[in-house]
Amino acid sequence: MLIGSYSPALIAISLCVAILASYTALDLTGRIATARGSAIYLWIAGGALAMGVGVWSMHFIGMLALRLPFALGFDVGITALSLLIAVLSSGFALWLVSQPRLPVWQLAFGALIMGAGIASMHYTGMAAMRMTPGIDYDPTLLGASLLIAVIASGAALWIAFNLRRNTPYVRLARGGAAMVMGVAIVGMHYTGMAAARFADDSFCGAALTGLSGRGLDNLVLVTSLAVLLIALLTSLLDARLQARTAVLAHSLALANQELTHLALHDTLTGLPNRTLLADRIAQAMQAVREQGGCFALMFIDLDGFKPVNDAFGHHLGDLLLRDVGQRLREDLRSQDTLARIGGDEFVLLVQLTQPADALGLAERQVVLINRAFQVAEHDLKISASVGIALFPGNGNSPQELLMNADAAMYHAKGLGKNGYSFFEASMNTNARKQLQLLQDLRNALELEQFQLYYQPKFDAVSGMPVGAEALLRWEHPQQGLLLPVSFIELAEKTGLIIPIGEWVLNEACRQMRTWYAQGYEDWRIAVNLSALQFGHAGLVKSVAAALARHQLPANSLTLEITETTAMSDADASMTVLQQLSEMGVDLSIDDFGTGYSSLMYLKRLPANELKIDRGFVRDLEHDSDDAAIVSAIVALGQALGLRIVAEGVETDAQQHFLTRLGCNALQGYLLGHPLPAAGFMADIQRAQAFLVPDKYRA
Repeated sequence: MLIGSYSPALIAISLCVAILASYTALDLTGRIATARGSAIYLWIAGGALAMGVGVWSMHFIGMLALRLPFALGFDVGITALSLLIAVLSSGFALWLVSQPRLPVWQLAFGALIMGAGIASMHYTGMAAMRMTPGIDYDPTLLGASLLIAVIASGAALWIAFNLRRNTPYVRLARGGAAMVMGVAIVGMHYTGMAAARFADDSFCGAALTGLSGRGLDNLVLVTSLAVLLIALLTSLLDARLQARTAVLAHSLALANQELTHLALHDTLTGLPNRTLLADRIAQAMQAVREQGGCFALMFIDLDGFKPVNDAFGHHLGDLLLRDVGQRLREDLRSQDTLARIGGDEFVLLVQLTQPADALGLAERQVVLINRAFQVAEHDLKISASVGIALFPGNGNSPQELLMNADAAMYHAKGLGKNGYSFFEASMNTNARKQLQLLQDLRNALELEQFQLYYQPKFDAVSGMPVGAEALLRWEHPQQGLLLPVSFIELAEKTGLIIPIGEWVLNEACRQMRTWYAQGYEDWRIAVNLSALQFGHAGLVKSVAAALARHQLPANSLTLEITETTAMSDADASMTVLQQLSEMGVDLSIDDFGTGYSSLMYLKRLPANELKIDRGFVRDLEHDSDDAAIVSAIVALGQALGLRIVAEGVETDAQQHFLTRLGCNALQGYLLGHPLPAAGFMADIQRAQAFLVPDKYRA
């Protein structure tokens, strides 16, 4: 028998190739495990090619390491068949470890199939030499090589299945496992080589027509290493890309989570908003229908918040709202929901054992809010009006429950505030009326249902007309003529006061332009500004535009703002009033004496006129305190160089008293009722028939 020798260098290279092929296979299983859809099959196909070439190259290099006393060669067809067997065996292995589970019987069956495939590849590769006479194999070593192939395959499958997930130190674990697998594969190969017996007169039939060993070892080595490295680098780059994608996906998930939170929560207090509250109410209703029980919806509106907000500014008002939310939240149970649905309105959804429990809970909320708040070194006192709607009983949808709780809250306010009220069916009618009134109010401008009435102002001494105050009226299609008291609060609450106020300003200027053209050039038209209008950023531009549109001198317009509005944020008010004053518009402080004036600020305000509130004028004849107050206001106004106007004059005695005090102008029912422009002028012309000079006659 011929005794061959082996090239130590090629043996070492074959071991390195085996280890690299094993690591590549383990890494590819990780890619397959994280792939989705058709990408799984692409990775299996590419992995089968890379792993098959790697394992086959190791065996081929091992055969090239064999040195015999005659030239060796390899049949091209049979060699290609051995490579195909290696690729198919690798593909089967990768497919097997990509399954979600790998039970013991499946592992054993897979090891048998894969081991048989690797052994077939090896002995097919040996057959490619086409030895004459044929190679004899030692049965013991042959059996050992087959056993090693099966055991090595089983170990490889088990290791690959368990290391396919990206866990901490997974690459280090794959490196150690690749060395064990590489040694096992090499051991199987050289055991199979040791089983081969070559006769003394043997020669290689493929030496002349097949692949020559000269230089083939280097070609196989370079090709196999290139394939393995490309596969490994592709896998590593894909893993890097996948990791970055995972980071981006995580960042996107966090961003979506943040956006979802913002969409469902109030930004100021962090409490659920109206959208999330509606969902929680719907869930609570479903739970009650399925499991029984009941819950209460408590609509909480803060009493006295607006004066605090006006007096100390919006920043402190926001801090107060946060503290209110925090105090109410601390009293919550885990199954309850507290939401802020806008402004100073909160809603509490509480699970109840029985409906009567709502009474104690509502009392507790009122007491909690009634305790003083320490905000930015200020002790602030507010209270709460709470409306309660129960389910089942007070509504069949989240919207209906909210509306009914809101109606009950308004009823609690009507009872004197700082208390609570349970919803009753009669309140629903009022709530629906308010809702319908709001809808009608939204359409009133477009449908031209508003009109202005004008109440005349007269010179206190001469009795001559000096202008008029424009007063808003709403000609409601069903309810008839409505005074501002019926709808102004609703307009302010919804922000509709801004477009309505602009209409009033333009219409008043239009009418004044008509009178101006008729010769009443010394008249002034007075327009009231609400607090919301006065705080609106576009006020100065709106006034300038109205004057320009109707070509009206600025001093023909008087803007009346309440004392409380002017003093709520004195510095900001000063800026706006200064701009209006520089424009030439007259400014009047309305309802003077009813607010909390600071004389320091009052003397700085660029006002032209003080208007005494009708409340002081009404009891002038019977209340010495009111008479003293009016006298003081007149004296103060005169000292500051302001015109003094008294409203609400209804008796001769009031007229004479105010005239003697030194008031400049008077208005009231005694002198003239508010009327549309045509009726207003008719009254003025009748009055002028008894007055001089003639220039005032129409």
